[in-house]
Amino acid sequence: MKKWLAASAAALLLSGCAPAFEKQEQVVEEDENQQSETAIIPNYQISDEYYKTLLPYESTDTRGMVVNNLQSRYDIDIFESGLVRMAKNVFPTDQYLFKEGQVLDKETIQSWLNRKFTSEQLEEKGLTEEQNVGLNPVENTPGEEKDTPIYLAHMIEHNYLEKVEDSKIQLASVVVGLALNSVSYYQDQNTGETRQTDISHEEVRQQGTRIAREVISRLRDKPELDGIPITIALYEQSSKGSVTPGNYFAYATVNAGNDTIGEWKNVNEEHYFFPSEQAERAYPEDMKVFNEFREKVENYFPNYVGVVGYAFYQKDQMESLEIDIPIQFNGKAETIGFTQFTAELAAELFPKGTSVEIEITSADGVESLIVLKQQGEPFVHIYE
Repeated sequence: MKKWLAASAAALLLSGCAPAFEKQEQVVEEDENQQSETAIIPNYQISDEYYKTLLPYESTDTRGMVVNNLQSRYDIDIFESGLVRMAKNVFPTDQYLFKEGQVLDKETIQSWLNRKFTSEQLEEKGLTEEQNVGLNPVENTPGEEKDTPIYLAHMIEHNYLEKVEDSKIQLASVVVGLALNSVSYYQDQNTGETRQTDISHEEVRQQGTRIAREVISRLRDKPELDGIPITIALYEQSSKGSVTPGNYFAYATVNAGNDTIGEWKNVNEEHYFFPSEQAERAYPEDMKVFNEFREKVENYFPNYVGVVGYAFYQKDQMESLEIDIPIQFNGKAETIGFTQFTAELAAELFPKGTSVEIEITSADGVESLIVLKQQGEPFVHIYE
């Protein structure tokens, strides 16, 4: 669903919509080698929910890797945008600037995502022990009954900058996200079929914390991170074919000058598809409201394909709900009438503390958008 992508982009890039160049602030960014570059901080900020970014925007060397390493578009979006949410727990948006990761390059991350090699495998590949840096366990030899899972699927790095003088900024913190598999996919040596086994959350957490300790140790060896606090967060991705993404479940901050992870802080976040048995079991009252909304939409406009929702929960409370309503329309007047009805119905039924976004579509594309924020009247846009 493309609204996941829109939410991800909004969470990551906050320099957009800048209305006046004369209001931008010029600063000097200085690295650990005393090398400096001139950059611009846009004065405009969408809201205090988002970080500002520097201009010109500097992308990471690892761009694109996440597409190949995670199971679904949903996981890709939430893994990246959720890491910004983890950072906000530690680094306030009004004091820090966002920048894509510049410390870990593509070659380093790819080598860390590998399995460990046996001495025989190292010899076969022509590698040295110093190059044996894979964070996933050694693969079982052919013929063994059970496959050894690949636990670490991907990792991303974000950098946060702060002002140290009126016109000077520098790296203040690094945040790293580790995407961990909840399912192991492997090939049966006898039949050649691809099989899968679930990895328990306890095992995901145990392996994630093991990998995190090693990542912190390696990052501390990098001179550019001397004296820089590092936050590391654990994300459990969903299985292939899942209609909802996974979620972050823990993070920890290692202070400057320290290389040991102390206390892990638990994160209570969940994503649910509406309607579903999982949502019904977990949040029956919310499902009841959603079903009432869906039934009234059906009664008003029976010529529809289906109404589905994607709910995001924090601390057992629904924070946002994104709804898709695909319908066959016969004219613009019909679109306007149905949109007005839907906006009024949503404002009446859904809790006032929940952000609700409804996208009404036809075979021609998006027809209208309804946004209910936590306060205020619904925002409605009819596409021409």
